Amino acid sequence: MPPKKAVVQEKVLLGRPGNNLKSGIVGLANVGKSTLFQAITKSSLGNPANFPYATIDPEEARVIVPDDRFDWLCEHYKPKSQVPANLTVYDIAGLTRGASTGAGLGNAFLSHIRAVDAIFQVVRCFDDAEIIHVEGDVDPIRDLTIISEELRIKDIEFVEKALENLQKQTKRGGQTLEMKKLREEEATVAKVLEWLKDGKDVRKNEWAPKEVETINPLMLLTAKPVVYLVNLSEKDYIRQKNKYLPKVFEWIKTNSPGDSLIPISVSFEERLTRFESDEAALEECKSLNTKSALPKVITTMRQVLNLASFFTTGTDEVRQWTIRKGIKAPAAAGVIHTDFEKTFIQAVVYNYATLREYGDEAAVKAAGKVMTKGKDYVVEDGDILLIKAGAAREQPTNNSNHHDNSIPPSNRSKVKSSVQRGLRQRFLDTYPGFEPYIEEVLPKKAQLDAVKLYGPPIPTFLHTLSPLPTN
Repeated sequence: MPPKKAVVQEKVLLGRPGNNLKSGIVGLANVGKSTLFQAITKSSLGNPANFPYATIDPEEARVIVPDDRFDWLCEHYKPKSQVPANLTVYDIAGLTRGASTGAGLGNAFLSHIRAVDAIFQVVRCFDDAEIIHVEGDVDPIRDLTIISEELRIKDIEFVEKALENLQKQTKRGGQTLEMKKLREEEATVAKVLEWLKDGKDVRKNEWAPKEVETINPLMLLTAKPVVYLVNLSEKDYIRQKNKYLPKVFEWIKTNSPGDSLIPISVSFEERLTRFESDEAALEECKSLNTKSALPKVITTMRQVLNLASFFTTGTDEVRQWTIRKGIKAPAAAGVIHTDFEKTFIQAVVYNYATLREYGDEAAVKAAGKVMTKGKDYVVEDGDILLIKAGAAREQPTNNSNHHDNSIPPSNRSKVKSSVQRGLRQRFLDTYPGFEPYIEEVLPKKAQLDAVKLYGPPIPTFLHTLSPLPTN
């Protein structure tokens, strides 16, 4: 009798499942967070100011993800519509010492961090007597320690309450499957609490898959991946030398091993946004023998969120889709349209690198590099997919001709009211995919993106939110 095949257990990732993940810009008050937010989003959102707590409510914007593969595909196919991947970024109010006990904007600040999936932590590493520091002087190691401890203290408080609640339930006793599950959860939560009290962040342990399933609903602050953005003066950034940088590097190596550190000059990035064109900004960088750090910031965040991309291509549209690494073809198809996941039959697949190597689709097919994959295929970063779904009927994989009128007319006024009252998350939870229409007054770029996504005619409901162009 042949030996049984070993069962390969799928890795369960820390964090909220899904593809529409969000990042928050975090740091002490007045370290350049809002200026960075404006530079990275190329917007006037946020409230940069030379005093603490200029930002109170978080601002949100989408950032286009730079990707040479997408640019090449657009050049290759010359499509009517080009839809790049994007990353949602929040500008979050500044933290202060004692935030975990409510100091400053403490509790509100920490609840806003809990709502995001990953953290850009901005650390001030420049001297400027004219820019106020909430602690009185520049000391990045102290600042890093404050934020690290405040997040951990809040997690301890939250986990203690969760453990207390579980203990009340398990005291009832019994041998049911439900009770067994509760005891397992109790053991995991107790383990997490011990880990935190030892001064360690949750993301820095190799948790078992079942433990991760218990940890994720807690939405712990220290479970979120962190990218450290070390904010230098323009002079130090250009010459690539700073007195604080080696100390920050050592602190991260000791206290947050494996996390990314990116030197950046927020003042330099802000100055680049004031040039009339991207070409002029690029010329300025060349003249200074440097480059913007923002593309690296964006792509690094996607990496720590375990995000990947696949593409749908053609002369009508080239589109880059965002997925979590490790998801299978039906789930990837569901990102294009929810119906595709349910009716998935197979995917025709080849990779961007293969297309680039052979030059065109005909050559890729002639070389036998086009694959037909079923439901167990794990989509790889850079795959180009054609999804076949339904009753042996090939479904289009781009949305240029897809009009989503899924919001029932009877519900439209309620949804509009929710949006206008600022209940963004309720709207998104009810109607995923309509995020571009959340703003009561859409910027021109978002309006154009809406047309690219849905094509004319624009769903009637959306006209009630904001006037949209139809060509």
